[in-house]
Amino acid sequence: MTMLNGRRRIIPATVNDDTTNSVSNNHHREKPRRFAGENRHVASFRKDIGHVATETYLITGLTFTLLQYLGIGYRWITRFLALACYAMLLMPGFLQVAFYYFFSSKVKRSVVYGDQPRNRLDLYLPTDTHKPMPVMIFVTGGAWIIGYKAWGSLLGLQLAERDIIVACIDYRNFPQGTISDMVHDASQGISFIINNIANYGGDPNRIYLMGQSAGAHISSCALLDQAIRESGKGDTVSWSISQIKAYFGLSGGYNLLDLVDHFNNRGLHRSIFLSIMEGEHSLKKFSPEIRIQDPSIKDSIPLLPPIILFHGTDDYSIPPVASERFASALKKAGARAELILCDGKTHTDLFVQDPLRGGKDDLFDYAVAYIHSSDKDALAKDATAPPRRRLVPEILLKLARKISPF
Repeated sequence: MTMLNGRRRIIPATVNDDTTNSVSNNHHREKPRRFAGENRHVASFRKDIGHVATETYLITGLTFTLLQYLGIGYRWITRFLALACYAMLLMPGFLQVAFYYFFSSKVKRSVVYGDQPRNRLDLYLPTDTHKPMPVMIFVTGGAWIIGYKAWGSLLGLQLAERDIIVACIDYRNFPQGTISDMVHDASQGISFIINNIANYGGDPNRIYLMGQSAGAHISSCALLDQAIRESGKGDTVSWSISQIKAYFGLSGGYNLLDLVDHFNNRGLHRSIFLSIMEGEHSLKKFSPEIRIQDPSIKDSIPLLPPIILFHGTDDYSIPPVASERFASALKKAGARAELILCDGKTHTDLFVQDPLRGGKDDLFDYAVAYIHSSDKDALAKDATAPPRRRLVPEILLKLARKISPF
């Protein structure tokens, strides 16, 4: 039995020559369609390989830019070597995530959200999108110099497995732009997601925002700026802060005045940091902890969504006191804030080693439970979900933790 023009046709077991020729002719006519499919597959594969090459070139450029600004002194040579060893130890996991990132049909890479070269975002879509799904907007870290949307691919992979769409926003880094450009890009990316995510199966009424490290700083600035605009103290708005159901800040720094000397001692020289932040006079402007204490914007504070701050107690890149003081200032100003300190965790544990470890992860479990808290079906599905896969052997994770330059 075969299908012709959408109808079933029964072919007898015994056929004459004419029928055989007819079937043979049909067979020959079908070949171009098969070859066309193969050509499309080849074209798609070439496109993926081209994207891999483009992304690799960009990442390499970011690395050399970082080295250019940090200098080539003894300390940074040793840190660069430590970073290389750190990456090699975690390579088994990175390769698996990279394969998913570049070749999964559920990853929509480099969606354009603005007119600047880095105004791109990646979307990670769940397998089952029979109903509108909650959305996590993620702004990655990278010391304001090497931030890149693909750094969120592990988060995107794992949250998508729990039926949460993830949008990872790219933004201009220094020296392409300074802090005001980064905040503007982040806000524009958030606006794009809020206004367009329904086209990708997302629920525009269940959107969450997360930032990590420098990305936590940038996204918190964007969030506060939006609250100020909506309270009538700024320009017209292109998205509503009421659509952000919660903000998650991971290992962020929210008071730049407290961090200038700290970063200088760790190798991000004061002159470079001040160039990124547009001069010493702008440090208060881009310090959310300081801005929320300004009486002139008190009407903006109630507009902020619930804010949950995570920080490792063994974080030396940005000390946990940064989140402690921000949470305290938020509560004092009347905002809804919660601080979760993760005992013994470093700057990279929460975002790299723990997700690569698989299994139970307090941060991941908390975020998923929070996002699904109003969806009984999703909570029931989470309760029976298999444990997350381990991507890197434990011994390699422990070695990577010991030599991590962060």
